[in-house]
Amino acid sequence: RWRPTVASCQQPDLAVDRLILIHDNHAAALATTITRDIARISPVTEVVPTLMNLRNPWDFEEVYGAMHAFARGYRFDPEAEEYLVNITTGSHVAQICWFLLVEAHYIPARLLQLSPPRRDDPVAGQHSIIDLDLSRYDRIARRFRVERDEGSSFLKSGIATRNAAFNAMIDRIEQIAIRSRSPLLLTGPTGAGKSLLARRIHELKRARHQVAGGFVEVNCATLRGENAMSTLFGHVRGAFTGAVAARPGLLRTADKGILFLDEIGELGLDEQAMILRAIEDKRFLPVGSDREVASEFQLIAGTNRDLAAAVAAGRFREDLLARLNIWTFELPGLRQRPEDIEPNIEFELARHAEPGGGLVTFNREARAKFVAFATAPDASWSANFRDLGAAITRMATLAPGGRIDEATVAEEIVRLRQSWRRPGNVEDGLETLLTPEQLAEIDPFDRVQLAEAVRVCRASSSVSEAGRGLFAASRNRRGTTNDADRLRKYLARFGLDWAAIRA
Repeated sequence: RWRPTVASCQQPDLAVDRLILIHDNHAAALATTITRDIARISPVTEVVPTLMNLRNPWDFEEVYGAMHAFARGYRFDPEAEEYLVNITTGSHVAQICWFLLVEAHYIPARLLQLSPPRRDDPVAGQHSIIDLDLSRYDRIARRFRVERDEGSSFLKSGIATRNAAFNAMIDRIEQIAIRSRSPLLLTGPTGAGKSLLARRIHELKRARHQVAGGFVEVNCATLRGENAMSTLFGHVRGAFTGAVAARPGLLRTADKGILFLDEIGELGLDEQAMILRAIEDKRFLPVGSDREVASEFQLIAGTNRDLAAAVAAGRFREDLLARLNIWTFELPGLRQRPEDIEPNIEFELARHAEPGGGLVTFNREARAKFVAFATAPDASWSANFRDLGAAITRMATLAPGGRIDEATVAEEIVRLRQSWRRPGNVEDGLETLLTPEQLAEIDPFDRVQLAEAVRVCRASSSVSEAGRGLFAASRNRRGTTNDADRLRKYLARFGLDWAAIRA
């Protein structure tokens, strides 16, 4: 009769040099019989009986652990040998574990599938070899590419971005989002789209049945003191004055879903310590409780701060940053993606039409005028996509007859430039001193340096004090110490002087 292990050595076009025969104590006699029979029908095959005893062959952890230990301990030499894995008898758990070990490349092998003979076939039956490298299968590979592109487009909210670096980053985020439950850290300026991206990651994982819970978002900048602890971790009734009822907290609300902590750099050190433990142990103490609660969530954190600098200043825990820094992505601001402004204009117009605002379009001249302004070097976009979205909403609302004309665009350009010149704006020092034409002639490298010089000048009471602040490190290496003259000459290169800046 047909026996699959023996038949593996009877295939006319498959030469088996060595067969590792894994069995437990109960099958020792059967292993001896198989070894003897293979020696008769295939003398060139070396049979190596290998003992693997399992207390419970249906215990996934035990079975996988034993097989994993075997795979790690076996001296595979893929350069010299070709390996096949044939799963014959054993529980379904054993079969699944072998499959996983091969698919994950712990065992550098392909699967050997044996089929019993038909009536007119020899006793050996047939065999086929299954390669688990799915990328080798054209139709499967094409399907995966389509799904990858759909996932990437999903994360970009359907916008066909033209920025190669941003495209590559979104592709990598999509790849990680569907393969990992580790924390993600999204950095970048305010309005760069961290919140929207986090929400889309949740929707992507939910569509693939990787999370069952909801998306819980909290702006950590709004959390202070005892309210922060209660909001995040919940509290029991009577925990403090005013706690008339128990509160689950956002971490428990995010169970089996995603928790997005925006501006995580604003959390206090005590909250950071509890967040760290909740990430690592999935357990934490509600305020006023002596009993821990559990919540299985994936964390996405967002910040516009330099967390490494915050660690150095003692405002952020180093161990929490290390835990968050597994996957870190810096989202570029709108100024770093000028080629994406046009498709985002269309996206914002479509979004304006959704709640019943009606479809609004630009006339050709107005569109050209706004795009030229939006992509010019002096366009600050200090609030990034929030600025752009607000601008489109205002123009669409004021558009006569549903068409944005040049007059509407001109009015919006004035409004945006005024908002970018507010005190505290990063570009404030240059845009109030130089014309757009002058700014367009300054390299980005020089612009950053000049902006810092202007900031120091405005914070100093004299040109000498500003010079000492700007040239503190280099003045000790020079024979003269006329920092004021050095600063005046630097400013003159850009047509500026101390009085103009102070004014």
